[in-house]
Amino acid sequence: MTYDADVIITGGGLNGPALGLALAQAGLTVAVIDAQPARARAESNFDGRAYALAIASKRLLAATGVWDRVAAAAQPILEIKASDGRPGEGPAPFFLHFEAAEIEEGPMGFMLEDRHLYAAFLAAMEAEANLTHLPATTVTAQEPGAAGVTVTLSDGRTLNARVLAGCDGRASGTAVRAGISRTGWGYGQTAIVCAVAHERPHGGIAQQFFMPSGPLAILPLKGNRSSIVWSETDAAARAIAELNDADFLEVLRPRFGDFLGEIELAGGRFTYPLNLTLATSYTAPRLALVGDAAHGVHPIAGQGLNLGFRDVGALAEVLVDAHRRGEDIGASDVLDRYQSWRRFDSTALALGMDGVNRLFSNDNPLLRAARDVGMGLVGSVPGLRRAFIRQAAGLAGDPPRLLRGQRL
Repeated sequence: MTYDADVIITGGGLNGPALGLALAQAGLTVAVIDAQPARARAESNFDGRAYALAIASKRLLAATGVWDRVAAAAQPILEIKASDGRPGEGPAPFFLHFEAAEIEEGPMGFMLEDRHLYAAFLAAMEAEANLTHLPATTVTAQEPGAAGVTVTLSDGRTLNARVLAGCDGRASGTAVRAGISRTGWGYGQTAIVCAVAHERPHGGIAQQFFMPSGPLAILPLKGNRSSIVWSETDAAARAIAELNDADFLEVLRPRFGDFLGEIELAGGRFTYPLNLTLATSYTAPRLALVGDAAHGVHPIAGQGLNLGFRDVGALAEVLVDAHRRGEDIGASDVLDRYQSWRRFDSTALALGMDGVNRLFSNDNPLLRAARDVGMGLVGSVPGLRRAFIRQAAGLAGDPPRLLRGQRL
């Protein structure tokens, strides 16, 4: 077989470009198939979407040369506060409080707007000789074989590669075409995502209020602005989404509180139905799934993109090391190394977030008392606080080299 690239990546969101850069910089040839028109997204105005990047994710971006392009636009997360709450009542007396000073690595994470991160990926891809970016294009068919995989594109072209990596989200067409099924369940919740400008500075503090209908995250952005990820029941979210901006803010204010002064919308509003969805396998012949294509999780801890970057680091390391040893990078035993590395970790974290959401998304007085006492106990033990911080920052366990800041 004649190969057009060593690896074809479907999905040009964030995981796809990250994986493509990591592989291309290590000497493999890569084609990234991106359904979106690249320039339109990179040059758009702020639309309210932003990401919480763990320390490990920042290290991956640094190792692939992307961080220098976005560092000035990133807001450090210096503290995290989490507590029970009810609309209009403020936080419960027992809460978790984590500070960056409790670890040696600096800020616990960073908030970064989608438009800045994607634009940085786009510029890095354009500068990489081993990477071909095909925007406004989709994959319509894929056919694995003994020596490689052939994909058919929406413009009628066919491309051959040794491996196909599916980075195309929860409704992954790559997984469907490979016959990979999914398991999971809905939460009866919808996430309302937006950004607000406020009178007072946030001090780099991320806030998480656990309301009976779902968690509300208030995450610091550059300047006097914060990103909002607000989980509500499906019915309430539908009604709130239909409100005009003024009425929307009236519903948000008692949940948000007045600790940052007056608030107003900054950018658009989006809604996303929330569910847990796990692929029954992360691999198939000549194929590997990455990010939401492998595991879609609740946004309660902002770990979705960070989980995806862990997949990126693991798959890139497995493929590059196999390539350097002269192995067939699309062989099943090579791809099994990736699945063995990532599947347990990502499934455990997904189920852990599922459990936290179920524990906190209710107003049962007994559960409320137990979880408030539990948060108070964790908050009073420095060793436990430090362990929580390191886990959330992606520093625990055996992270891939890229997530330790090392180039492949």
